[in-house]
Amino acid sequence: MVKKRGKSVSFDAMVKFFMLNYDIPSRKDIQKIAARLDHLETLIKSTCIPAKARRAAAFSGRGASSGEKPVKTAFEMVFGVIKSFDQGAGFAEIQAKTGFSEKKIRNIIFRLNKFGKIKRKSRGSYVAV
Repeated sequence: MVKKRGKSVSFDAMVKFFMLNYDIPSRKDIQKIAARLDHLETLIKSTCIPAKARRAAAFSGRGASSGEKPVKTAFEMVFGVIKSFDQGAGFAEIQAKTGFSEKKIRNIIFRLNKFGKIKRKSRGSYVAV
């Protein structure tokens, strides 16, 4: 007696079954996600100002509307505090005036010294050049 075989399952149906049961994304799913990402990128690009343009506007004063002061960078704030002291600004004085963390001030002082904007008068005391 010959055993009768049931309906054969196609390979495509098996693949589709496994993709649905194991949550594997299809090509269409990936294309939809890519289209959404493209849309989000264009929205972000159209609403954001590049960082270089923000920095340039802050230095030149073009970014501020009438009556507003341009935003100072941390670098400019620390340098301004050091310049305001004729005999040299101490580390504690700089920290009290700016409110920045110790690490941030140390990094800014290092850069200011590297660029030749300030000189170290004594340990923890800095003078603008």
